Amino acid sequence: MEKPYSETDLDAALRVLRAGGIILYPTDTVWGIGCDATNSAAVRRIYALKRRSDSKSMLVLTAGVTPVPATVQPAVAAVPAAVQPIVSDERPTTYIYPHVTGVAPELIAEDGSLGIRVTKEAFSKALCDGLGKPIVSTSANISGEPTAKNFSQISEAIRQGVDYICEYRREDEEEKMPSRIVKIMEDGSEVVIRE
Repeated sequence: MEKPYSETDLDAALRVLRAGGIILYPTDTVWGIGCDATNSAAVRRIYALKRRSDSKSMLVLTAGVTPVPATVQPAVAAVPAAVQPIVSDERPTTYIYPHVTGVAPELIAEDGSLGIRVTKEAFSKALCDGLGKPIVSTSANISGEPTAKNFSQISEAIRQGVDYICEYRREDEEEKMPSRIVKIMEDGSEVVIRE
């Protein structure tokens, strides 16, 4: 099956991620700023670029079939298998899990939680597969400014602050929406944060 993206574009983005750089890339929702989720220096660069307090955690994307796929299992502790929801919704959903370890500490919220989303979008899934680690995904905007819903809305400050801008879907003018957010509580119950 023919891929909708260029292997050259994917390889260039992966080289930057492996070298500890940050990229601007299309996700299953809005365009994101991303890096290797285990690289603290890269994560700190994203916080600085967004002018965002590091007390506001960022989420990570994975390429598995459940919210805690094999590639992220070491990063998530003490989450019973029964509370790992099946990703069957067409709508992208970010699950906030408690007691997360194994990623850059800067990503973890003050309560020890982390948002994890399985991406079904071809390019961001290939990035996660190619890196073999979770990838940070935070909206491509300065903190407090409106979320860019497509590439053309991303500010020059953000574009200039990354090491690589992916080619794929730059011309796509469809306005994407942020994901649904569901928090997994200590008792395994779910609370919808954003519908």
